[in-house]
Parts: sequence; structure tokens; C-alpha cells
Amino acid sequence: MKAMVIDRYGKVPMRLVEMPTPELGEYEVLAEIYAASINPVDFKIRDGKVKLLVKYRMPLILGNDFSGVVVKVGAKVTRFKVGDEIYGRPRKSKIGTFAEYISIHENDIALKPKNLSFEEAASIPLVGLTTYQALHDILQLQRGQKILIQAGAGGVGTFAIQLAKLMGATVATTASEAGTNLVKSLGADEIINYKTEKFEDRLENYDTVFDTLGGKILEKSFDVLKDGGKIVSDSGLPNARFAKEYGSGFFKTLLFSAASSKLTALEKKHNVQYTFLFMNPSGNQLRIIAEFIESGKIKPVIDRVFPFKDAQKAMEYAQLGRAKGKIILKIR
Repeated sequence: MKAMVIDRYGKVPMRLVEMPTPELGEYEVLAEIYAASINPVDFKIRDGKVKLLVKYRMPLILGNDFSGVVVKVGAKVTRFKVGDEIYGRPRKSKIGTFAEYISIHENDIALKPKNLSFEEAASIPLVGLTTYQALHDILQLQRGQKILIQAGAGGVGTFAIQLAKLMGATVATTASEAGTNLVKSLGADEIINYKTEKFEDRLENYDTVFDTLGGKILEKSFDVLKDGGKIVSDSGLPNARFAKEYGSGFFKTLLFSAASSKLTALEKKHNVQYTFLFMNPSGNQLRIIAEFIESGKIKPVIDRVFPFKDAQKAMEYAQLGRAKGKIILKIR
């Protein structure tokens, strides 16, 4: 099969190569991939920024979510059959959706929403699961609460605004002037132009924050929370609490504790809870998300579709940070 791979960590270009079609485990399906999406985690993996959490062997096929069709099923698969149209996010040890085929555990996939094309469906799994786990599982967002969602016009942000509104929250978000109309159309109640305004000066007493940017933006996000508030980030630093829950061991727990000491200090200063999100695949949650989409409550937002042969160009475009919604690779 054709696949886009890297041969080492670093800001290196992908190359198109021939790779063996993946072997099939007894609880796995072999899927022909029709489309995949590009996500910030692809850059982090390529650059070696998640080596402490997951180690990969080279050459490595990048790509973290997809849509496609089941072409073969393992001996103990019960939920899917050949011909099923599916979408999913492979577990972290089995990434590789920038390819023509993938073997994936049946627990990590769901039937794709019937009202979406393969390209649209491929835009959903990673951002959908990230957002659902952030808002539902961690923040436990309640009707009537206020949430700040950073980078509302981005891939995660466009989904998060819709889910937060569906959950009955009041939503503030940051966006450029070019993204204002988009986030407003998705339901954002308050929009801060991050190029001309400081969100920490505009907002206060928020119940929750969903940070997708990390760094100084994450640190300033603590300022908008009320006493007892919650903040979750998929782009910040893992802390000691995450390391213990992840089973990282004593040394890594110590390392993460030291690296995140500033965030821990902000937690204590503001009396809030900070959680680092390292999203987990879940076919069950993808089925819930499919119901939201099929009922018209959430819609995909796609910026651009690239042919598979232009995957490197798509990665370079994604790194510009200008996309409004998701960037898709059309593989079949």
C-alpha cells in the first residue's frame, strides 16, 4: 500500500512510499481509508514532542483519524462486517491514517454518520473525541455555565463551540476578524478578536476554559476563571496528576511535575483545577457524536481538501495556523 512516512523525528518532510498492508488482529478490522484529516498532534508526533508518552518505531506512518470502508474482519470481531462505512481514531500505539489501509481495533471505530461524505466524516473523530472528553468527561459542563473556548475557528474550536451550545452553555471564544463570522454562525455568544483585544481583560467569573493553544495563552486563561473553576488543555503540559493516572512511573511523574510547576502554582493561586487532556479513542463516543451529526445538531467545518499526493503541502498549510476548520486528505 502507499503511505506517507517520516524516517526520524524533527521538522522533516513526509515521503510517499510503498509499505506492507497491515496485519489483522483477531479483534481488528482492515479498513480501506478514503479520507484522513490533519491535526496538530501530527506535528507534535513528527517533532518528537510526545516521545515521553508514546514511543514509535521508524519509518512511521503519520495520521490520527480517518473514514473508510471495512474490507476484512478479524476472527473475533462482532460489531462490523465487510462493506461497513466507518470512521475512527486509532489508539496511540497504532496510528497511521496517511495510508491506503489501516488495521484498527473494533472498539476504536463507529459507523460513519450517514449524512456525511467520507471527507466530512474524516474531519470528525479526533476533534470530536477531544471535545467530548474535554467538555463532558473532564469539565462536566452544565446548562447555564460559561465556557471560554480558545481558537474558536480552528479544527477543535469549531466543534467545541457547537457541542458547548448543545450542552446549554454560554460560549466565549477567541478568533481573528476573518474567523468572526464563522464562530458567530456556530453559536458563539461572545467573540474576542485576539489581534486587537485581550480576552483576560474582557472576561471574568467563567466556570470553565477549554484551551487548545498552550503556552502563555493557557497561563492567562486562569485569570478568567471563578473560584473553583476548571480548565482543560490538550496543548498544555502534562502535570503530576496526569502522570500518575497515565501510569508514567516515578521518574516521568517527577519530570512532568517539575515542567508543569508554573501551572500548578496558578491552580493554587486561583483555586481552580487544571487537567491535561491526552485523548483516548472510543467507538462508543463516536456513536454518540454520529447521532448529534445525523440529527443536525453538529456539522463538520472543512477549510480545504488536498489530494493524497499533496499530503506534505497539506501539512505545511496546516502549520500556518490560518485554516478555518479542518484540513482533509482525500486518499480514495
